[in-house]
Amino acid sequence: MADYELFYWPVPFRGQFIRALLAYAGKDWQEHDAGEIERLMNLEPADQPIGFMGPPVLIDTQSHLALSQMPSIALYLGDRLGLIADDPGLRAMTAKVVNDANDVIDEVTLDGGRQMWTEARWEQFLPRLGKWMAIWEAAAARHGVVDDGGYLLGTREAGVADIVTSTLWSTMGDRFPSLQTMLEATAPRTAALTRRMQATPSLAALRARSFEQYGQAYCGGEIEKSLRRVLGS
Repeated sequence: MADYELFYWPVPFRGQFIRALLAYAGKDWQEHDAGEIERLMNLEPADQPIGFMGPPVLIDTQSHLALSQMPSIALYLGDRLGLIADDPGLRAMTAKVVNDANDVIDEVTLDGGRQMWTEARWEQFLPRLGKWMAIWEAAAARHGVVDDGGYLLGTREAGVADIVTSTLWSTMGDRFPSLQTMLEATAPRTAALTRRMQATPSLAALRARSFEQYGQAYCGGEIEKSLRRVLGS
């Protein structure tokens, strides 16, 4: 039996954070296909493993705990897998980074496709995306991140904040090269941390496997098509 069951669509996007945390910790997990996810979503909340609107959903097969919402799952795995230091301040800062990452992908997809991107909307959004990158860069600078060392919250070892950071920016940058260029120019320390984390064997293997399974897909649907139109990719 796998350590965890994960319900998420066959694209990287929000589920990739959960996959990255599990991969980094050396855990195995079973993923369910879109049909099973839809079946679960259509159940009444009382009949679901946990009441939820949309994936990701994670089930810990040892404790049988079920969780939804990416930040909640990320913090649980951080505690469960020893990827968050036992310090209230660091835990709160980790939660802040995870929630910021969740906000970024919501904004990049216009709240999951509430609207589609147009050239004008994208141009208006670019300064805000740059500010998000600058927020990460300020944390990296504050805690002494350099090209070949350091972690986002000043810890001695990588943790949830570093895994989530590298997953956010590498998943986006791999699929949209102009955003990778923007990150390198706006947040070089963050870009360096992202490269270093993605070079670890477990995350490098996940990255390669994701391209094999999902190709160049990011979030899917019409919102991804509109994103690719304005980014020319």
